[in-house]
Amino acid sequence: MDLTLLYRGPLASCDYDCPYCPFAKRRDTTAQLRADRAALGRFTTWAEAQREDRLSVLFTPWGEGLTRSWYREALVRLSHHEHVRRVAIQTNLSCRTDWLDGADRDTVALWCTYHPGQTPHERFLAKTRRLDEMGVRFSVGVVGLPEHLGAAARLREELPEHVYLWVNAAEGHTYTDEQAAPWSAIDPLFPFSRHPHRSAGLPCRTGASVISVDGDGAVRRCHFVRAELGNLYDGSYRAALAPRPCPLATCDCHIGYVHLESLPLYDVFAGGVLERIPRTAPVPLRAQTVLPVLEGAGPVPGRAARPVRGG
Repeated sequence: MDLTLLYRGPLASCDYDCPYCPFAKRRDTTAQLRADRAALGRFTTWAEAQREDRLSVLFTPWGEGLTRSWYREALVRLSHHEHVRRVAIQTNLSCRTDWLDGADRDTVALWCTYHPGQTPHERFLAKTRRLDEMGVRFSVGVVGLPEHLGAAARLREELPEHVYLWVNAAEGHTYTDEQAAPWSAIDPLFPFSRHPHRSAGLPCRTGASVISVDGDGAVRRCHFVRAELGNLYDGSYRAALAPRPCPLATCDCHIGYVHLESLPLYDVFAGGVLERIPRTAPVPLRAQTVLPVLEGAGPVPGRAARPVRGG
């Protein structure tokens, strides 16, 4: 069968200081880093050895993985196995890119988030250009905070049209139609992120063809449902794989709701679900259309945010 694994080990350190992120500038101890490296090594060895399924793997660390050599090594290693269809990671792209020379470009992919204020615009853009030159699959995105709108519009203007720039609705924020309009002009798929999706009782691929795995090998249907289905390493999870409705009221994170069968996103992102690359790049409005509305965008009213990293 085709099995997608969302892996999140204990790593929780990041080199950025984003004010909206609870893991900003957090440092793991040496012992924590060793534990994360050992956990990832165990997972990578398991993924390389198993032959029951065709695997797709997305690493979704709380922190920044690509500044750690073991994440780069895992991506390269897994990219060269025929039974691995895709291996991807969420990253702020602060790392160097030359390590990708050793990866299979048909298999490896990056889900890159641009954080204005944390890295110079030109430095980030130069890295995306290098990825494009190397033939690496990648998407780029930004958190939809009002203070990011100008930077996002500029980035959309300067990226090649074939590179998808996604926008995540900011955690705990709501958007009026007027406030959502410029974000939708940059990312025509922003309406999928703008509102949480009702999910209670609806069919979802998680728990059947998609599972979440933590550093100890505990398997859950997704990152947001805590009930365990078994363990990856003793194989006990396999008996629990089955279609099942979502037990939560809503799903508001892309790495969760993309798998809802009630949404058309497997068709929208066909061939690029893990790295968030649409089958056909949506056509954004250009910056000259977006920028005039910046002054009228106004602040976005918010609710209390919860610490979930979805891109």
